[in-house]
Amino acid sequence: MKPLARRVVVPSPASIAVLAGLGLLLALALSLGAPLRLVGPLGGLALVALLVLAGVDLWRSLRLWAAAGLRVERALPAAFAIGAATELRLSLVNAGPLAWRVTVFDELDPLFDFEGLPISLTVAAQTRNALRFRVTARQRGVAQVGVTQLLWRTRAGCFEVRERVGDAKGLRVYPNFAALARYAWLSGDRRLAQIGIKNYIQRGQGTDFRQLAEYRRGDPLRHLDVKASLRHRKPVVREFQDERDQCVMFLLDCGRRMRADEQTAGEGKSSHFDDALDALMLLAYVALSEGDEVGAMTFGCEEGARRDYAPRKGMGTLNALMNKMHDVQPGGHHSDYLAAAEALSHRLRRRSLVIVLTNFRDEDSPELQPALRLLRRRHLVLLASLRETALDRMAAQPVGTQDDSVAVASAHLLAQARQDAFARVVDHDRLSIDVEPQALASALVNRYHEVKRAGLL
Repeated sequence: MKPLARRVVVPSPASIAVLAGLGLLLALALSLGAPLRLVGPLGGLALVALLVLAGVDLWRSLRLWAAAGLRVERALPAAFAIGAATELRLSLVNAGPLAWRVTVFDELDPLFDFEGLPISLTVAAQTRNALRFRVTARQRGVAQVGVTQLLWRTRAGCFEVRERVGDAKGLRVYPNFAALARYAWLSGDRRLAQIGIKNYIQRGQGTDFRQLAEYRRGDPLRHLDVKASLRHRKPVVREFQDERDQCVMFLLDCGRRMRADEQTAGEGKSSHFDDALDALMLLAYVALSEGDEVGAMTFGCEEGARRDYAPRKGMGTLNALMNKMHDVQPGGHHSDYLAAAEALSHRLRRRSLVIVLTNFRDEDSPELQPALRLLRRRHLVLLASLRETALDRMAAQPVGTQDDSVAVASAHLLAQARQDAFARVVDHDRLSIDVEPQALASALVNRYHEVKRAGLL
């Protein structure tokens, strides 16, 4: 594809109107009986005069622009988050002695929705104008923010010059980390119940020693520290916390089933795969903040598109994991659960909490059941399946006609069949979950806390 020119000059609407007016005037003169030998030369002279005027205007304006044109300064964020509106800023700097009338447009990736562009304004001499507009990324991955287009008129208004200034830049679009920020804020205020996450922080729970504390009514007597009590001359107990240094490993399905998308225009709903990735990032943040290792592996995608991130500790792992997974997209391939389980079993020898994120169907049972059995030989396995919201909406709709009653009954029948099939494939394991995408993140965090509290690892 041929690259766009940095500068394009086109006649202005005013110039086209003047030429059209001249033509109409000559035609009117001829229609009124003026001799052609008189109208022709006069029209030619007028046209030559206009062309000379336009040429001088263009030459002079280009020289003035080159000597003291506008300078564009653009401030871009380090990254974008999918679905989050981001304000971008442009500064038009006019250091010259002349004012310029311009229209500004930023070349944005088709993956962006934007509002506030184009912007038309007059930039006065010796001024700086700050422009703001908002963009919203609709898909994760690498987005291209192109150059800035300036459309300015020559001094006499004969031409419009489209100037492309600046350089294009590729920026990453990450999963929406607003959920992480909200979790951190609510956990600090002890209000996690607002997003459906239970709080399991209790004194005396877990097996890892945390600290010594003064005895309070209700503390287990078996945690009484006799030596510390004699030394401080008051009852002192040992406090424990949930086990740390454990491993959480995600097995993320990127096959065709995860392409299910119930997005509705204007409602801001995300796809199932994006919901799964958001839940992965939230639980990774929770596990890392509690001292555990976190890793991830994808399956069901092309060989070159697979991602494998070995389990690591520390909050820096979250950024590395997000950089590794931010551009993963579900493909059109069949997901081989057994091959994924075998690959994970060879790579991960340490007993871990393995979380399989997928979109379960009854026909997956012949492959999914042996894969789960293989993983359970060494690991604690949590199967997390995303359930379509359309089925629940249909089952909850009011019954007004015979067709409505058939639709509602069919929805209940399908939901029950799915529930029974899921129970069979997980062998009635109460740890696994089958939830709507919006409830996946809170359900995973609650299951993780249950595992930690019960010491299942």
